Amino acid sequence: MAYETLIVEIEDHVALLKLNRPDAMNALNAAMLGELADALKAIECNDKVRCVIMTGSDKVFAAGTAIEELADRSFIDMYCSDCFGPETEQLARLRKPIIAAVSGYAMGGGCELALMCDIIIAADSAKFGQPEITFGVTPGMGGTQRLTRTIGKAKTMDMLLTGRPMTAEEAERSGLVSRVVPSKKLLEEARNTAQKIAEKSLITTKAVKEAVNRSYETTLREGLLFERRLFHALFNTTDQAEGMSAFLEKREAQFRDR
Repeated sequence: MAYETLIVEIEDHVALLKLNRPDAMNALNAAMLGELADALKAIECNDKVRCVIMTGSDKVFAAGTAIEELADRSFIDMYCSDCFGPETEQLARLRKPIIAAVSGYAMGGGCELALMCDIIIAADSAKFGQPEITFGVTPGMGGTQRLTRTIGKAKTMDMLLTGRPMTAEEAERSGLVSRVVPSKKLLEEARNTAQKIAEKSLITTKAVKEAVNRSYETTLREGLLFERRLFHALFNTTDQAEGMSAFLEKREAQFRDR
């Protein structure tokens, strides 16, 4: 399906989603968020896709939300429409692994969008920030919640209360991104990572994602029990038998997602 604000490419079991509002620095407007939710829903149902990459341009991942669409809204408008809720929930429900490949600015909603992904690979030019306080509002797509769980209270308070951006180097030190690479190699690194994930059993990658996400929602005791039960359950799959047999026989595993 063709989109106005997204470019979607599927190759070798990897879906590439490119945010495409170049004249607006990829600011997240209603159209883009709606198309993104629609594309993710289609990807979830596409058996050929085993991993997803989300990226922007060389200069900007996404420079926040479209302020011009929000400036004149009232509380009633925002509350009754549940602004940002339905669209971001679609990304949160995606069971397949998703990588954010971030180059340039990831500000406000752009930073929050990256935080919703499972892995963030950053170009050395990347800058992350939550400048909402300069507009008289708080973050509204997870900046106070996911960011705190990722980099801790002190760093989050620093960013949210001052609006200062975080460089790629600081983001890596803080645990916000998994690695930093030269800008010219960003997509290559993201594709290589996605391909490695796509080669694995999709049943197992979904289970890993589910278990890690559960760790944010429950106690350690309950999380460990959930992990152990998933581990036990995977012994009822053909992929577990194939993976262990391949290791013992010193060959590459041929997973069948069964």
